[in-house]
Amino acid sequence: MNDIAPNRRRRAGGRSGHTARSGGHAIEQMPWRLPRNTDRPIEPLPEEGVRAIHDGAMRVLAEIGIEFLNDEAIGHLRAAGCKVEGQTVRFERAFVEEMVARAPASFTLTPRNPDRAITLGGGYILFGNVSSPPNAWDLERGKRPGDFETYREFIKLTQYFNCIHFAGGYPVEPIDIHAGVRHLDCLHEKLTLTDKVVHAYSLGPERVEDVMEMVRIAGGLTHAEFDASPRMYTNINSVSPLKHDWPMLDGAMRLARRGQPVVVTPFTLAGAMAPVTLSGAVMLSLAEALAAIALLQWIAPGCPVAIGTFTSNVDMKSGAPAFGTPEYMRATQITGQMARFYGLPLRSSGVCAANVPDGQAMWETMNSLWAAVQSGTNMVYHAAGWLEGGLIASPEKFVMDCEVLQQIQRYFEPALLGTTEADLAIDAIAEVGAGGHFFGCQHTQDRYQTAFYGPFLSDWRNYEAWQAAGGVWTAERAHGIYKKILAEFEPPPMDEAIREELADFVARRKAEGGAPTDF
Repeated sequence: MNDIAPNRRRRAGGRSGHTARSGGHAIEQMPWRLPRNTDRPIEPLPEEGVRAIHDGAMRVLAEIGIEFLNDEAIGHLRAAGCKVEGQTVRFERAFVEEMVARAPASFTLTPRNPDRAITLGGGYILFGNVSSPPNAWDLERGKRPGDFETYREFIKLTQYFNCIHFAGGYPVEPIDIHAGVRHLDCLHEKLTLTDKVVHAYSLGPERVEDVMEMVRIAGGLTHAEFDASPRMYTNINSVSPLKHDWPMLDGAMRLARRGQPVVVTPFTLAGAMAPVTLSGAVMLSLAEALAAIALLQWIAPGCPVAIGTFTSNVDMKSGAPAFGTPEYMRATQITGQMARFYGLPLRSSGVCAANVPDGQAMWETMNSLWAAVQSGTNMVYHAAGWLEGGLIASPEKFVMDCEVLQQIQRYFEPALLGTTEADLAIDAIAEVGAGGHFFGCQHTQDRYQTAFYGPFLSDWRNYEAWQAAGGVWTAERAHGIYKKILAEFEPPPMDEAIREELADFVARRKAEGGAPTDF
């Protein structure tokens, strides 16, 4: 690779994005920040339970093994001393434990705007947009297949909201663009309409290499600078039970060799793709994840990785995935306990099975989001906009979820936990006295602007006042906000030379045919 980069003299940063808003803007929101989870995590398992799940995962890896549908991966694991029979690889406990111990407990990803850098691990809890639904739904157009214009709308929402910290996979799949060049158009829009950390799908060498190059160009980086620290990431899923497929492994190995993070997230549904018992489902998920992490640490010692959980249960009547259930919450908490046991950052999700942004959608999403808080999750996928078990992305749901995310961020504000003399407010209590009120006292006035964050959906008027104002339901208010955001959206700045170079790369790769559509 050529490390000489004549167009890289300027970094592609810019302002840190939308901050608190007032007067004519769509919403007033909290400023950009990285919330830190200061609560003690819930740990459902006793120490012997943690040990039992770990021992079980090690037994699965040593006695049953994992199928690796990738010859390069099998070659690396054979060289590492693992037992290989066909495509099944069996791992010794000591090898897995040694490899996992190589992984860092936290790492920082820096996008083209350094002000948008995020730290995965270290007690932070970060939220990302909905990723990968094939369909979209909104109040005007109903349910429909994803298209490029709708994709761009969700990318704008991703950039606009300060409580969204990274731009995950495609918020909706734009099927009106040919699959061979879709990644080029999608990443071009993602890199120009946002300045946040972005994701690459591990769907073949061409796509992964193209996305890495586009991120490098957008950041104004040399090849050496790109490889020197995390700039983007991928998320891979196992084929549960007990398989890792070719394209996911190929992409993970390519990123790991260049120092870019890999999140390994098995998708295990208790009773379908995993044992119906919760401990069995979590154990299988961990075995699959640890197998891939061991491979990556053998190839690139110390490469940044995270362990993901997507363990839930199914509706046993239909086989459909269920989310935000007690089983989902407990599985997330247990996986968080195990992630701390392994010293790895944790990814979970904000998910629901509801078909529209109604009460079911919000209580299931709230359950999954608070399970993320309780588990010590560091990276929350699908935190805004997810419906129908991942088959629908909704802009109204996106706005409604961001209201919840702001509440979670507010929950972690250090100001809520102050115990100084000023916080205890004994002088203010004496000033107000019995039967008085605190609205007008100086203690309140001095702190009024920092007391509350200014919600954009919560309506605390009584019924009559709400009805007199039009009686607009929450989803309708969210729809109006989404439309206003699109109307006022301004892309983050990008150096014109970098913008041109990025466009030239996309045009060249399209002329070359993009990526194959079969594996």
